[in-house]
This record gives sequence, structure tokens and C-alpha cells, in this order.
Amino acid sequence: MSSKVVMDTLQASHARQYCKFVPEKVRKDFPILKSTIKGKPLVFLDTAASAQKPARVIEAVRHCYEEEYSNIHRGVYYLSQRATENFEYARERVRAFIRAKKSSEIVFVRGATEAINLVAQTYGREQLERGDEVVLSQLEHHSNIVPWQLLRDQIGIVIKVAPINAAGELELDEFSDALGPRTKLVSITHMSNALGTITPVTEVIAMARARGIKVLVDGCQAVPHLPVDVQDLDCDFYVFSGHKLYGPSGIGVLYGKQEHLNMMPPYQGGGEMITSVSFDQTKFAAPPHKFEAGTPNISGAIGLGAAIDYVSQFDFRRINDHEQDLLDYATKSLSDTRGIRLVGTAADKGAILSFCLDDIHPHDVGTIVDNEGVSVRAGHHCAQPTMDRFGLSATVRASFGMYNTRDDVDALISGIHRTLEVFDT
Repeated sequence: MSSKVVMDTLQASHARQYCKFVPEKVRKDFPILKSTIKGKPLVFLDTAASAQKPARVIEAVRHCYEEEYSNIHRGVYYLSQRATENFEYARERVRAFIRAKKSSEIVFVRGATEAINLVAQTYGREQLERGDEVVLSQLEHHSNIVPWQLLRDQIGIVIKVAPINAAGELELDEFSDALGPRTKLVSITHMSNALGTITPVTEVIAMARARGIKVLVDGCQAVPHLPVDVQDLDCDFYVFSGHKLYGPSGIGVLYGKQEHLNMMPPYQGGGEMITSVSFDQTKFAAPPHKFEAGTPNISGAIGLGAAIDYVSQFDFRRINDHEQDLLDYATKSLSDTRGIRLVGTAADKGAILSFCLDDIHPHDVGTIVDNEGVSVRAGHHCAQPTMDRFGLSATVRASFGMYNTRDDVDALISGIHRTLEVFDT
């Protein structure tokens, strides 16, 4: 099922009144976009790495520290109760945003990286045995590779990798072939951070479910661009980071089906995740608090709630249409540039454009376009196996967000032409 079909279906079933999405007005909500870089207006095209923050999020974090900050869940005084309410409101906002069944299925973590490590070291250590298989894809971020390698080295699981084709699309037939009687878990990205490929997670989950295999979905890149309904997907785990969703850094989300969270052991020990402690025995709190040891990122969670409120005022179809227009415009503009190689040309992809320019190293491209005020990412994007699939060590990556415009694309193209002039190619 394509992302457009998923989007239309979800939006139809969750109809509501939205604010009109006007990119030029949206830009005004992001204070940093008024900045200049080396005397040029800032053009920020690295949203896939970390999105900029709207004033609403900045104000929510400021308000937390200036007017309502306290530790949570422990105090009977007003500030503690207020901070607790705000923190738990943020959890409820996450639940509604990804349409989980219960708030207790939402665990706050530092980011998607910690969420995947948590699942590997709790669910993985408890449910997997030596020789059991975890299936990944060639599209994965390092954060969805290394935790499984650590588990492999600890208990002897086997990691299998489903390939992608020359366009950067998951080979579904070969993915299906990779699922065997010892496969216990599939851990796969919803949208590639390096190529923008949107994986057919609905089909992937259905294939796994038919074989009794559990599925974790890395949704870091998907949640800022696509509506997500974890109940409709029927995934077992879904993870994402706040900073890519226009929220603060240092906060992320693990969604887990209640039955999994109930049986998983704690990831860390300490305060907050207990009901009682003696030197003989500790009794643990119920999920999600069982997995939230110590003082959490209170302001980060509150800021994430504010970010979700901000993006939820718009119809995701409008955001997606706008970002796809930018991607199409940039792809066409770059296709006419001499010496260009586009990397990742999937039919269904998000607003990420990776490319190489003749024999010019991506770092040189990134440096020169930065002199024009344009921020792009240059490197392997924490996806070295994906780069290896295309015989590359690095690409230049331009990634678009809701605040970008065609003028930003024009600035990128101008910077690339400047790069070609410098290297006289």
C-alpha cells in the first residue's frame, strides 16, 4: 500500500478541522529562519538530521523552566503536581498522535536509539535464544543495526539482511525469503534517512504477522511527514525521536503493545520505576514507568507535546503535498545539472534528495554551498551499509521540511553551480 493511500485512508477516518497550511506563514513560526549565515539568508536543508523548532516549542520549554518547573510524580505541592500534569499530558499527546490504544503503551526515552536498545536488551534478551534470527534491511540507520549486533554478541542471535534494488526500494520477494522458522523479529525503517525511501511497512508487517514474527518499526523519518496509526499498522513496537519532529533533542518515544511491555524486564534501575524497595527485594512499577528510571527529560517531553500540537494543527496531506512538490522540483532541477548522480530514486519516497557531483567529494560540496548560506548534510548519514550498496562512501543530502520553499531549492541549485565553477568541471 503506497504512502498516499495510507494517508488518504487515515485522514478520512480521522477527519477534523485544520488550519490552512501556508509555507510562507509557517516559516515565520521558526525564529532561526530569520538568521543569516556568512551574510546570506539561512537555507536549512538538513531536517532529516534534526528539524528546526517553532516558537511554540521554544516557548513551552521556556515556560516550563521559568514558571512551572519541578520534579514530577513525587511532590504533593503545586509545582510538582503541575509539572506532572504537563508531562503526562505530553504522553497523551503522543498516544493520540500515533493513535496508540493506551497512554501506558508510550515510554519516554532519550531518542529512537535508546528505544531500540531498550527493546533489544529487554524483549530481545528475554524472548530470543541462540540461533534465533532478526531480519533487518539494507536501508537501516546504524541505530537499527548496532543494538542487534550487540545482542548477537551477547546471546548468539543471527542477523539477516533483506536487500534493496538499484532504486533503493526493498526487495519484497527477497525479504519474504529471509523470513524463516527461526526468525523471531523484524526491525525495519519506515522511511530511509539516507535515501528517503518509504518502505512498504504494511506489507512487511503482514508477511511477518502471518508467520508469528514480531515487528519493530523505526519511524524517525516518517512521523514528521506521514500520519502514523500504530493500531492500523499492527506493529509490535514503533520508535521515533522528538528532535526530528520539530521538538527538543534528548527526548524520544517507544511505543510497545501493552502485552509486550508488561512482560519485558526493566531496562535500567533506580528511582521512579519502582513501587517499593528494600535491600531484599524491589517491586517494579507498571509500564510505562517501569522503563523510565530516574528523573526524566521533563522539559523535553513538554516540548515534544508542544511540537505535536503544532504539527497537528495542519492536515498532513497538505504538508506532504508541499514537501513532495519541493522534492519533485529539486529532482528535476538537479537532473539537468551536469555530472549529477541521484542516489535513491524509489517510486515512493519522502522529501530527501541524496546525490553525488562528478568526482567532487560531498564534504567539498557541503562546504561551498554553506558559503551560500545553504545547510546540507554530507557524509554517510549513519547508514554506511546503504552507502555500500551503491558503492559510495558518502553523498550530499538535501532534506526538506514543512518550512522550506522553492526559493530554498533555487538557493541549493545556485550553490551547486557555484561548486562546479570552483572545481571548473
